[in-house]
Amino acid sequence: MRLYAVGDIHGRLDLLEKLLLRTIADIAARPIVRPVFVFLGDYIDRGPSSRETIDRLIEHGHQHESVFLKGNHELIAIKCLSDRSLFDQWLRLGGHETLVSYGVAAEIRVGVKQVVQLQAAFHSAMPQAHFRFFRDLRPSFACGDFFFAHAGVKPAIELSRQKESDLLWIREEFLSSTDDFGKIVVHGHTPINEIEARPNRINIDTGAYVSGRLTCLVIDNNSLSVIDTLGP
Repeated sequence: MRLYAVGDIHGRLDLLEKLLLRTIADIAARPIVRPVFVFLGDYIDRGPSSRETIDRLIEHGHQHESVFLKGNHELIAIKCLSDRSLFDQWLRLGGHETLVSYGVAAEIRVGVKQVVQLQAAFHSAMPQAHFRFFRDLRPSFACGDFFFAHAGVKPAIELSRQKESDLLWIREEFLSSTDDFGKIVVHGHTPINEIEARPNRINIDTGAYVSGRLTCLVIDNNSLSVIDTLGP
């Protein structure tokens, strides 16, 4: 088995396509019986092509063994379908771009009446395949010496007992911890300029939606390498 862990995409379909081509080229150059892709969440918002990104991920999942984790942006977007109070927060976090990609026009700030209309329009615009994709997203994934989660884990809590809210949202308490979590935690959520590899965690969110750098961590037995979208 070889694992290909992909960081936060945020609606940058162009970068996703480029990265997937490079991962497939890597598999062709170094054949492996079982390549497994692990996507760390935050597929939508901020970038211009959220809907198209979900279409591409669904297609990729049909062609290759893949694990799709839930990010905090997916959590908010789906909750907005039933919770009006979250809409303003979501729009400010990049939900405006997601709605536009689904063909729903929206202002950055909206009133209560507009929220009701946006909820209905967003629900109608979302294909059933997308509902299923969002419904089936996993909060975490463990394999060998590695544990994958969108944001990280809460220190001093067993990996099997982590709360979804921490897996999707945690920052400083996790980022500053030097604890041995039992496995090396591979995560995104907190954008950085370069991959951050520490003894207990590896952050692969290189801020793709603004930096143009989408990163994939390749885990092959005891070796680690990186594929990204920098360069031609």
